[in-house]
Amino acid sequence: MVSKTEEEQVNRLESQVDNGGGGVWDYLSLVRKLRLRRSDKVLKHGLSLLNDRKSRSALGSEEWTLHEQVAVAAMDCQCLDVAKDSIKVLQKKFPGSKRVGRLEAMLLEARGLWAEAETAYLSLLEENPFDQVVQKRRVAMAKAQGNMSGAIELLNKYLEIFMADHDAWRELAEIYVSLQMYKQAAFCYEELILSQPTVPLYHLAYADVLYTLGGLDNLQTAKKYYTSTIDLTGGKNTRALFGICLCTSAIGQLTKGRNKEDKEKSELNSLSIKALEKDYSQRASDKLPLLTSTLRSLKL
Repeated sequence: MVSKTEEEQVNRLESQVDNGGGGVWDYLSLVRKLRLRRSDKVLKHGLSLLNDRKSRSALGSEEWTLHEQVAVAAMDCQCLDVAKDSIKVLQKKFPGSKRVGRLEAMLLEARGLWAEAETAYLSLLEENPFDQVVQKRRVAMAKAQGNMSGAIELLNKYLEIFMADHDAWRELAEIYVSLQMYKQAAFCYEELILSQPTVPLYHLAYADVLYTLGGLDNLQTAKKYYTSTIDLTGGKNTRALFGICLCTSAIGQLTKGRNKEDKEKSELNSLSIKALEKDYSQRASDKLPLLTSTLRSLKL
């Protein structure tokens, strides 16, 4: 994940470059290093370097890296002729390169030539079954064609090999949620929390899934993970605060008359309501009556 400091650095450089202040290569290098997809900016400023003979020659061997970066950005922007031109330059410089072969397959994919792209990707995998980029491109291609079951199958096979790929676990979880396969999504978020226990996003998403599944055990666990989200964000996650209120209300309906649940409801819920009211009074005071009405409807 990109830190706030890194994002500010990128934005500062981007503003500088957009206003003619120089630093184009530094900007493009940072975008590449952080794996950002600011494709329109990369295409614009990358071409400005490649089309200027003096600037291009100053890059030395980095010219080929820039051609690759521009080709990917051009495909994102559907400027396929530009992508084709950069790929041709790379083909001439590196004949038979598997890295260039990936770009060729991606260009077929960008043109919607799914069968040809699949054949190209499978050919690359025959030579290197552990090529993560190619395996992920096949997942992306399945999703682009609306083949979610295929994407799930490919991601599961991928994660059997690359179990530590957090982005892949998160993508699989989001696909499961989109298909309302909440138990499977819960498993993915459990894996993410085990490997990265301090990322509040995973706690929050897991709590959302458990709340959606319902049932007393799931609701109680969801409430714990909404609470951990609040702890990890310093009490500033509005969605998690609402989550606690929703869970408390639902649990209350299932556990009427139980003293322990009533006590927990009055303590934690009271703190959540106060935090929500404070947040709304500071940021959206005009919506405070709506908040009060909503909480009242939950019988909190």
